[in-house]
Amino acid sequence: MSLINNNIKYLRKEKGWTQQDLADELGVKRPQIGSYEEGRADPRIQTLLKLSDLFNVSVDDLLGKDLSSPMVVTKKPTKVLAITVDSQERENIELVPQKASAGYTNGYADPEYLQELPRFQLPNLPRNSTYRAFEISGDSMLPLEPGTIIIGEYVESPDSIRNGKTYIIVSEQEGVVYKRVFNYAEEKGVLFMVSDNTVYSPYEIPIESVMEIWEAKAFISTQFPDVKNNENPPMSLRELTDIVLEIKEEVTKLKR
Repeated sequence: MSLINNNIKYLRKEKGWTQQDLADELGVKRPQIGSYEEGRADPRIQTLLKLSDLFNVSVDDLLGKDLSSPMVVTKKPTKVLAITVDSQERENIELVPQKASAGYTNGYADPEYLQELPRFQLPNLPRNSTYRAFEISGDSMLPLEPGTIIIGEYVESPDSIRNGKTYIIVSEQEGVVYKRVFNYAEEKGVLFMVSDNTVYSPYEIPIESVMEIWEAKAFISTQFPDVKNNENPPMSLRELTDIVLEIKEEVTKLKR
């Protein structure tokens, strides 16, 4: 029997609930609870999220700690990523259209809000990650045109950002933006945002204002990028290198 099975049984009894009580809370049938506790089945991700909220423990603790041990201290995380699933309990890719991006900063953690967004599946993406799609606006990331849909993989921490790669950053300060990102959280407490279209100047976002980070993995567009005919071509490798060097110089000055 795995830890999750023991933990469900232990937490249910701590509440003084019967298996039927827990089944009612989760919206499942009582035999399903029995199969969880006896190790004949493991709860799916959506059920794990409900259990996490119901018992006020993190999903990591549910899966990886013996909660019946008196030495274990559990703490619910400040945010659990909201998702939707299809009829086979596979995670959907929710699409945030341009018109919905302004409201996303308020509704991103609300499962009811996500249920109102368009949802779809892509066959070639690894199943061990969570993805979301964002329709970009403006021409700051040419040759990707306005209306292009960026498929992003959820990134749990700024520490995982790979400098110079493209990300969707959701923040209190800027809302939803798609940029090349450089992580200077430790040195300056900011993310440095760079557009591929050199008409737009780089800028900083305070790390504390960042709500979500999604690493760009794919895009969907009805227009093929055409760099040759682009009046404002994307940033060259040399130009990008120069910007990185400038950032490093600023950081070095701050450390003195």
